[in-house]
Amino acid sequence: MPSLNRFFKLAEHGTNIRTEVVAGATTFLTMAYIIFVNPAILGDAGVPKDAVFVATCLAAALGTLIMGLYANYPIGMAPGMGLNAYFAYAVVLGMGVPWQSALGAVFISGCLFILVSLFKVREHIVNGIPPSLRVAITVGLGLFLALIALKSAGVVVANPETLVRVGDMHNPHTIMAIFGFLLIVTLDRLNVPGALLIGIVAVTVLSFFFGGNTFHGFMSLPPSIAPTLLHLDLQGALHLGLFNVVLVFFLVELFDATGTLMGVASRAGLLVGGRMQRLNKALLADSCAIVAGSMLGTSSTTAYLESAAGVQAGGRTGLTAVVVALLFLAALLFAPIAGVVPAYATAPALLFVACLMLRDLTDVDWSDTTESVPAAITALVIPFTYSIAHGIAFGFITYAGLKLSTGQARKVRPVVWVIAIVFLIKYSVVAA
Repeated sequence: MPSLNRFFKLAEHGTNIRTEVVAGATTFLTMAYIIFVNPAILGDAGVPKDAVFVATCLAAALGTLIMGLYANYPIGMAPGMGLNAYFAYAVVLGMGVPWQSALGAVFISGCLFILVSLFKVREHIVNGIPPSLRVAITVGLGLFLALIALKSAGVVVANPETLVRVGDMHNPHTIMAIFGFLLIVTLDRLNVPGALLIGIVAVTVLSFFFGGNTFHGFMSLPPSIAPTLLHLDLQGALHLGLFNVVLVFFLVELFDATGTLMGVASRAGLLVGGRMQRLNKALLADSCAIVAGSMLGTSSTTAYLESAAGVQAGGRTGLTAVVVALLFLAALLFAPIAGVVPAYATAPALLFVACLMLRDLTDVDWSDTTESVPAAITALVIPFTYSIAHGIAFGFITYAGLKLSTGQARKVRPVVWVIAIVFLIKYSVVAA
């Protein structure tokens, strides 16, 4: 199709329609869990689950479509994990804020995002990130992805005494996940196209025989979105007591999404001189998705780290994102099929991608501890706090502090000082 080739510049990016479609399907399968996890989390906060299911699919489809058609990046978007937990358990249940007001806070944070994106403030922030921290964010995302994958596979489980420990290695789910991982690595080494997708499908098929998986049909009509559509309470969100909530949403969304965008783009080889050429378009797509998601009835929509799986499958353009968006829309009708893929089937693909993302550590200047230590802190804090935003915050604070204490303050860009100070204030004043 010449028109698709021209619009998405497939040849220029060294890809083709088939590769982009496979990449889109791969990304969707690694993201599909959000369709079922998000309603469960927001449902705990009293938000109607059935409506959240529809809102999740629509918000993901809309945000990803904008990312693909407007920014031309192979990045999927959906309501963010962590952000939905903060929304439900910290804001609604912990602070006693009505979920309608919490949606209003998400809406306001999204509007702020649109403003800082339109005036390119957010772009300046991203481009002001030092190269060492930029690499560290990618590596930290890889470690974070690895932790998620190992947890989903049952290899790593919680332990009250040591925080984590090895899981039950006799569990059929864990065994199938390990098999899937080895299959993906083998197929990739043999240059078999769609290795990640083949691995996901293979484990899913095995799950029917050895994992107790059951098939519940092909299609079902989607429930009504009316209980959450446009039910956000802006007046309640503007209440002075919710300023901290809006600020936290804003900061976490800023660095979660920005870090993910940079990490996935770096993994795809889409950075030119360490920068994203269409960064502002990607940021605007992200901002609009947050606003739209809050109006539909879900917590903050953000760029998904799982997009790295589609990138590894060859996705390089917005056509990958368009495929993801269409599959999210199809999921409204084919929810039984989307729900068939278990978490331990997508875990091998995520772990493989995580392993590949760690190689960027070689780009850090390890001879300069004022560069390497902040990078290491960033990469380690992201998985150990289960938060991209905290990892970036610790990295910026450490970077600025070390440059100051070693007499290199003039080498630090102004945006780094601003970000470090903002995070210091957040930790020492706002959070208190």
